[in-house]
Amino acid sequence: MSKRVAGSASEDLGEQLLRVARGLRRAWMVDLSGHDLSPHEARALRVAAERDPAPRLRELADSLRIAPRSVTDVVDALEGKGYVSREPDPHDRRASVVVVTDAGRAVRAAVHEARRRSVGDQIGALSAEQRAALADALTTLEQGLD
Repeated sequence: MSKRVAGSASEDLGEQLLRVARGLRRAWMVDLSGHDLSPHEARALRVAAERDPAPRLRELADSLRIAPRSVTDVVDALEGKGYVSREPDPHDRRASVVVVTDAGRAVRAAVHEARRRSVGDQIGALSAEQRAALADALTTLEQGLD
């Protein structure tokens, strides 16, 4: 594949950005397949592991920007794999929270490390100046999303 020249039309940059994102996603899928996780499950596991206190299903759904019914399916799958458990909410016994198990924390750490290595390999091809410029550009684009 030939290299693009700086100053390409914005549509070309958008297509190029999407190609890179798809390539990174394909690599991510390979990383996840070794851990028997779908992307939705990996995201839910990450969010649940980062929350203190443990999130309710509704809070997890809101964080993932998915429907409560969908988060139930994802949590069911994670629970079936032994990565999370549902426990009564200590503040409202009618509700439950999603608690990450030790096995879930271990697989989350392994997946995080695999992704860090995979993306790091790609980013490592850039010079320090290119990485700084990319970080600035991505920050600007990301701020425009919300």
